[in-house]
Amino acid sequence: METLKEKTAKGLIWGLMNNGSTQILNLIFGIFLGRLLTPSDYGMVGVLTIFTAIAGNLQSSGFTQALTNMKHPESRDYNAVFWFNVIVSISIYTILFFCAPLISLFFHQPALTELSRFVFLSFVISSFGIAHGAYMFKNLMVKENTVTGFAALVTSGIVGVVLAINGQSYWSLAWQQIIYITIINIGRYFYTPWHPTLHIDLRPIKKMLNFSMKILLTSIINTLNSNILVFIFGRLYPIKAVGSFTQANKWNTMAYSFLSGTMAQVAQPVMAQVTGDNERERRVFRKMMRLTAMLSFPAMFGLAMVAEEFILLTIHEQWLSSVPLLRILCIGGAFMPLYTLYQNLMISRGRSDIYLWCTVVQIVIQIAIVVAFAKFDMQAMVWAYTAGNIVFIGIWQYFLNKLTGIRTTEIMRDICPFMISAAAVMAAVWPLTAPISNLWLLLICRFILAAVLYLAIMRLAHAEILNEAIEFVKNRKKR
Repeated sequence: METLKEKTAKGLIWGLMNNGSTQILNLIFGIFLGRLLTPSDYGMVGVLTIFTAIAGNLQSSGFTQALTNMKHPESRDYNAVFWFNVIVSISIYTILFFCAPLISLFFHQPALTELSRFVFLSFVISSFGIAHGAYMFKNLMVKENTVTGFAALVTSGIVGVVLAINGQSYWSLAWQQIIYITIINIGRYFYTPWHPTLHIDLRPIKKMLNFSMKILLTSIINTLNSNILVFIFGRLYPIKAVGSFTQANKWNTMAYSFLSGTMAQVAQPVMAQVTGDNERERRVFRKMMRLTAMLSFPAMFGLAMVAEEFILLTIHEQWLSSVPLLRILCIGGAFMPLYTLYQNLMISRGRSDIYLWCTVVQIVIQIAIVVAFAKFDMQAMVWAYTAGNIVFIGIWQYFLNKLTGIRTTEIMRDICPFMISAAAVMAAVWPLTAPISNLWLLLICRFILAAVLYLAIMRLAHAEILNEAIEFVKNRKKR
């Protein structure tokens, strides 16, 4: 039998492969689509994100986390979640179908009526695979998720590029979403031994409802928090400007979700297994925190440093206006994987109430900040939003201390050395490489020099988490 450490390591390895392949494919197809489409095309689909995301929250209703926290969920539990999701998603789609003209009126874009009705089909399709996804998540089937995600990204990406080449503009992005979720569902059905029955019994939902409803409300609020800027920008600015922000936010999200997505695939299942053993829980959480900080800060600060040459080399001058926005977002993005760990610990402890209220307070503060800075330009609003997200980690840390006894000073010792080292490396590399005029050479030199300097600092500082990671890889090769 594998130990928890081995299961966690295996999950992280497959998670890294999953998210690594995901981001590489997203990068490749994102470059093609960025060159073929305009900021306005991205803006059209971008303003609909908040509606599809909230609809997705409503249909899943936090049952994935509820099933994961159950010791031994039965077939009838999964079946109840399956039918609940299907019924709710069809109901939501019906409402949004008739609200589509109001959405287009709000954003001053008549074409959004037809486009939104098509895009909203994505969450109806996804509802048929949520219970299967919960089964795979519960059982740490990260390898199977990797294969499924790879197939979905390749297929949907090719469809999107072909449609864009044939002049389908924003419809290529819409079809890409639909194809992606369809392939994901096919993969889930193929790998999952459990399948739904036609017997509809929603009674098991009742025992999950108290926990899952808090997760649902929290997910909706998180979605509002993540998309509030796009929503406000869509109302205040031309659709082209919204597209520039959407492009910057896309690259930022792709970068930090590589790590936060990897951690999310193992954090809650692992933390749920050590709940009750306080000392072991503290040790596991802090080790995850150090690993996350070691990877997140150099990756995100590095992307901020090379943002201009990256945008110019990949999607060209038409997206140059997204560069300053990308730099700002990357600074906040470095902290987002840390949020993932805090949130998953709360969920594994069954404290969805803390998860809910922390998120409620956060979105209220963020909306207040955005409204207060609405009289300024887009960059000022993004700066304020980013600063608010960083500062609010302190609130999550307060509750972490109450639950586990992990002090703020301990967390600071875990993350600050990596944050300071990454910032110092980028500050040193920037002027050293500034005289290089060739963009490709500049990008390569900055990447290599920053990576070498950062690793050298970690080795000289005898970073324990780096040594453990290297030792684990060596042991696997010996096997």
